[in-house]
Amino acid sequence: MDGTIVTIGEILVEIMATTLGEGFLEPQPLIGPFASGAPAIFIDQVGKLGAAAAIVSAVGDDDFGTLNLERLRRDGVDVSAVAVLPGAATGSAFVRYRTDGSRAFVYNMRDSAAGRIAATPEAEVVLHAAAHLHVMGSGLPMPAVHGMVSAAIPALKAKGGTVSFDPNIRPEMLRDPSGRAALDRVLAATDLFLPSGEELMMFAGAGEENAAIAALLQAGVREIVLKRGAAGASHFDSNGRTDMPGFVVEEVDPTGAGDSFGATFLVCRRFGLGIEESLRYANAAGARTVTIKGPMEGTSTFAELDAFIAGATVRSL
Repeated sequence: MDGTIVTIGEILVEIMATTLGEGFLEPQPLIGPFASGAPAIFIDQVGKLGAAAAIVSAVGDDDFGTLNLERLRRDGVDVSAVAVLPGAATGSAFVRYRTDGSRAFVYNMRDSAAGRIAATPEAEVVLHAAAHLHVMGSGLPMPAVHGMVSAAIPALKAKGGTVSFDPNIRPEMLRDPSGRAALDRVLAATDLFLPSGEELMMFAGAGEENAAIAALLQAGVREIVLKRGAAGASHFDSNGRTDMPGFVVEEVDPTGAGDSFGATFLVCRRFGLGIEESLRYANAAGARTVTIKGPMEGTSTFAELDAFIAGATVRSL
């Protein structure tokens, strides 16, 4: 594998309540800050696996920004295109689990440094050198991110580069005509599509999995990896389907599992591993992540994934 894997998007910290409940309407104990942000988790996992990795983003000139930059640098990520903005606060998310396992969030994103990501000269250098661009749908509503993605993809494709796409979106974005158009433009250039179950149907406009897969492959997507959570994952391409069961683990914190999964599958394929082995490593990365509190705390090296697989129990298909 030659060249750098690049992503664009938010970097933030996550702070978690240690009690179960509906939100943050009363004082309660908290734990954190943890380095976070879906693109940041993804690219951290890429770096941990030994692949060339870079992110375009922005943080504040504060402790939360420093925490993230030090973590990403330590794990091998090029942060030269992460702007440090004096006077801006690094993005944050306060998270509290409900009794049913769902989560309540309080975000500071729009008015944070993450809301001021821009096409800086440093960003242009990193994107020009990219061999692969990973697009997170959560970042596309930001005009600067959308603009950089739209400009980078044609140039990348012209030199033989590739694109992966994790929708990671709220359903209302698909109902907005401009939002839907932006997502569809990225999908049209996508080589590797990484949806979860409901996202597959929303993008394909089909009510059944096989029909959705067929429509997306017909539209030009080369590989589809359908994330099935604890059940594992399925891979689809022109040669057929490969299913891989997940691992039995005790869930501590699910945040970041899908990002670690996608990064691991991508790196494995770019390192030349086969589909089954890539899926097994990706499932292990996602499963190991949920056993550790903190969204980026469970990113893994290949040695850590090998040790996890050796001691883990595989679910039945």
